[in-house]
Amino acid sequence: MNKSRPKLFNKCFWLHAAGIIFVGLGFIGMALPVMPTTIFFILALACFTRSSPKFANWLLTHPKFGEPLRLWQDHQVIPSKGKWGAGLGMLLGFIILAFSQPAIWVLMLVASIEMAVMAYIISKPSTPPIKVQ
Repeated sequence: MNKSRPKLFNKCFWLHAAGIIFVGLGFIGMALPVMPTTIFFILALACFTRSSPKFANWLLTHPKFGEPLRLWQDHQVIPSKGKWGAGLGMLLGFIILAFSQPAIWVLMLVASIEMAVMAYIISKPSTPPIKVQ
């Protein structure tokens, strides 16, 4: 016997909720120098693209974040300024962590994760492809 239940908490609901949380984290990242901003807006865009075209459009037309998000969505471009910001932010966070004297395994784990993330960021193009007419 298969009872039909209301789909209040369906996939769309969870994607929408996650998108809102990522936008909130992105705005917090604007105030905290060691917390990333753009990645949270990219994750929010991915969620909203699948759950709320209205909010996806709001992100894509946002005066501050719209252009980098469109570049990412269309060409997976990370501008040089963003690469430098990510690298400096991770370096600053790592230095603060190192001065807090964590266990050596924590320091090694964070260093390896940050190196992998930076390698990924560097591997992405800094400018969109040139349109040939």
